[in-house]
Amino acid sequence: MSAEYQWLLSPWALGVLGLCIGSFLNVVIHRLPLILERQWLQEAVDQLHDGKELARASGTPAAEAEKISAAARGLSDRVDKLPHLGIATPRSRCPHCGHQIRAHENLPVIGWLMLGGKCSGCKAPISKRYPLVELVTGAAFAAVGWHFGAQLTTLLWCGFVAALIALALIDWDTTLLPDIINQPLLWAGLAAASQGWTGVPLLEALYGALAGYLSLWSVYWLFKLATGKEGMGAGDFKLLAALGAWLGWQMILPIVLGASAIGAIVGIVMKLSSQLREGRYVPFGPFLAGGGLVVLFAGQATVMGWLGWA
Repeated sequence: MSAEYQWLLSPWALGVLGLCIGSFLNVVIHRLPLILERQWLQEAVDQLHDGKELARASGTPAAEAEKISAAARGLSDRVDKLPHLGIATPRSRCPHCGHQIRAHENLPVIGWLMLGGKCSGCKAPISKRYPLVELVTGAAFAAVGWHFGAQLTTLLWCGFVAALIALALIDWDTTLLPDIINQPLLWAGLAAASQGWTGVPLLEALYGALAGYLSLWSVYWLFKLATGKEGMGAGDFKLLAALGAWLGWQMILPIVLGASAIGAIVGIVMKLSSQLREGRYVPFGPFLAGGGLVVLFAGQATVMGWLGWA
């Protein structure tokens, strides 16, 4: 990029971009799980449509299977009649009164402050998390700009950070790590490594993806064989694989160690403060994402020094 336009990749400019991206991430974090859950519900009821197939596959008596199929067809019709929900449409509305958010009310951080944190229609409170996500994303983009400098590959790392923020908060809210973000993040890391854009050699990125996936996959199965319970979901394997593709295989262990330590502390605090209900668990994805960000900004040499591997 010519020096004339390098200011566009300055920390200040990227910070402003991050505020805007953070506003978009708020929509993704809220809507994407709902969109996916609708899709899964539709797929589930579609499988129950045929009473004969249901009876054959489940061993359910034919008469009972037909009743289930009839109910499923009715549920399918109801799902089909639900209002369209996408990332971009419909426009954001207040969940309490249906007031459509105006453009100036949707300005990152400023809109929330202008409204005093309340809906302009019904005065219901608007969660503080919305401006916090915008501020965190803006600060993270500015930090990326400061760390990597004014070069086009800095935008790649901004995308990496944005994906991690979205995944962390979706997992925290729903215990889901959607493939629609996880898998492109993995392939983007490998593609970027193949072009030399991340500074991680392609072979190290490939080993990182393999080590990330297989390490947690092995822990999952060992835990399940020992206890009969599932300790984590496949989304965690895929997220760590993506982190390995972007940061290299050497960073897998530091990420897991850091994520495990912080996750254990948070879980204990939540348990002691009665925020963690019986039978529930703290999702691991947010701590994996946090570990990835720490490694990114600290740098491989510093992390290796922390572990005495330098």
